[in-house]
Amino acid sequence: MATELQCPDSMPCHNRQVNSTSTPSPERLRADDPILDHAEENNAAMAKLTLLPGHAHSSVLSERDSQACRGTNLHSENHSDSSDSGNYEAPVGDSLLGDCELSRQIGAQLKLLPMNDQIRELQTIIRDKTASRGDFMFSADRLIRLVVEEGLNQLPYKECMVTTPTGHKYEGVKFEKGNCGVSIMRSGEAMEQGLRDCCRSIRIGKILIQSDEETQRAKVYYAKFPPDIYRRKVLLMYPILSTGNTVIEAVKVLIEHGVQPSVIILLSLFSTPHGAKSIIQEFPEITILTTEVHPVAPTHFGQKYFGTD
Repeated sequence: MATELQCPDSMPCHNRQVNSTSTPSPERLRADDPILDHAEENNAAMAKLTLLPGHAHSSVLSERDSQACRGTNLHSENHSDSSDSGNYEAPVGDSLLGDCELSRQIGAQLKLLPMNDQIRELQTIIRDKTASRGDFMFSADRLIRLVVEEGLNQLPYKECMVTTPTGHKYEGVKFEKGNCGVSIMRSGEAMEQGLRDCCRSIRIGKILIQSDEETQRAKVYYAKFPPDIYRRKVLLMYPILSTGNTVIEAVKVLIEHGVQPSVIILLSLFSTPHGAKSIIQEFPEITILTTEVHPVAPTHFGQKYFGTD
């Protein structure tokens, strides 16, 4: 299972049209709130970073070990189809962080896939502006499948006994029922097929969140869930986390429908440090699963995947 790097220092609803943004509580981050200073962050969520087996560093190569807690500030690519990643620039301090700094700032709720050359190549193709749309989609689908498979591994299993064709008894495990997927439209829909390929009968809901033209805040326009979603564990799908605002609004809607943050697993391909921190500060019990934490988010993902770039 996952290893930990430590560093010192109820209301079912579906087919619902949502015409106004959910009312944020005063203590929660609003869509236009700046990132909190490190000294003000939730101490309980800043203790450690969880890496899946074999993962040496998130976006930091091994030769950066001597610079584990510092780096060069970068800016995000500026292409988007949602409020979460549009016109995003990495705040000061969102640099190439080492494991020590990620551990201190983000916490154990963030889980990273083990880095290897295969994943690194897929990430490279997705980020490459010269990649054809065919290569882009092929690489994106492969990376999505890897994230979905690990996301399913985070869900509960129970032991069971089966009989083999030769008559022998085999002690194995069985996937527990009571799960569903929710995609944040539009880019989150790119991950739906990967989930269906792994779970043929899984139910999938949808949330549409966009920026309000006047306030520039994330606004919920549409939500459709399984009627018993409050009883289920939720795989929330959104490939690119830049500011985290879109995901925060989506989780608020799920909470309004009786879903507890502790049963939500956010499946993402790429995340900025700011995006992950913002989500975990707002919902310390949520789990985020991604392949890379890097200040530059490939926010052109949705446009290129759906051919609207």
